[in-house]
Amino acid sequence: MKLGAFSISLGVKDLQASKAFYTKLGFSQFGGTDEHHYAIMKNGDTLVGLFQGMFEGNMLTFNPGWDQSAGEVDPFTDVRKIKAALATAGIAIEQEQGEAEGPASFVVIDPDGNPILIDQHR
Repeated sequence: MKLGAFSISLGVKDLQASKAFYTKLGFSQFGGTDEHHYAIMKNGDTLVGLFQGMFEGNMLTFNPGWDQSAGEVDPFTDVRKIKAALATAGIAIEQEQGEAEGPASFVVIDPDGNPILIDQHR
């Protein structure tokens, strides 16, 4: 199963301060807007999502159908196939969103309580 592009999504208190910090580490803003309270920061193939007021804590994020530059990848494993495979393996599925096709997402929690978001945009 192909999970797609990987990033860490950080719940931040001050988006501007976080963007300034990651810029000093060599990241540049790749996506997101101040208006929507998030920024996707990129350094090479490394992605860090900064999200103010959207969720608490941090999570691992995978985007099926995308590469590390948000380019479309074909073929890819649809989020619903990933969800079905994980459910069959006995992993509890949480926070399901989406329709029968197209964009959809869900969350699983690893044994240490870390949330993992599988978030398909296409």
